[in-house]
Amino acid sequence: MTILTPDLPVITLIGELTILIFLSILILGFILLILTVYAIRSGNILFPRFMRAGLLFLEGMMRGLFRLFGFEDSDFLRIIVTLQNTLNRKAFMVIPVSERAVFFPQCLRSNACPAHLHDEGLKCRECGLCRVGEGKRLLELLGYRVFIVPGSSFIKRMIKRYRPRGIIGVGCLLEVKEGIEMSGQYNIIAMGVVNSTDGCVETSADWDQVFKTAILGISPEKIPKELKKYIE
Repeated sequence: MTILTPDLPVITLIGELTILIFLSILILGFILLILTVYAIRSGNILFPRFMRAGLLFLEGMMRGLFRLFGFEDSDFLRIIVTLQNTLNRKAFMVIPVSERAVFFPQCLRSNACPAHLHDEGLKCRECGLCRVGEGKRLLELLGYRVFIVPGSSFIKRMIKRYRPRGIIGVGCLLEVKEGIEMSGQYNIIAMGVVNSTDGCVETSADWDQVFKTAILGISPEKIPKELKKYIE
């Protein structure tokens, strides 16, 4: 019986191609790492589309490289959110505010919050025990729909009900990253604002960044006096 063996030049070619692909991916990873470190330290993002595509495509490897060079997973998530905000900024600015919505997590509220859960999330009573009530009032003056939600199922429900073209998602790093990715599935332009403090109760939003993001693309004369200081 004759045993067929693969042609050695073919095996060699496959091996060389495998090594070439591996080295190319490794080089790409280091290029992305250098660009990311530069962005973190300088605040200036170079080639945002390339960076976002590369970081998401090689997410597992990039997380490993980040850890290898002393960075945390939070650094990786934060740069992903920053990249997405940078890429979405211009598109978000042209969306009428009447077609925008803001989603706050319920963890921002006070432990003594008197609000009750309804089919559209928590109905804030603007009691003054936390900053959510005042923030909601100012955002509604701008023309936003504002929701305080306990989870992603409420967000999906409100998106299907009101069909906003642009949203501002507020929350912890992982929530914001996942929310931006989910928005892409619904063809919605999303801007993410990461909380100042994490946790499950009485967290703090980065209110300055919330308002700076909210007034993007809005004429100065339509911005309430309390928010004019955020005009850039």
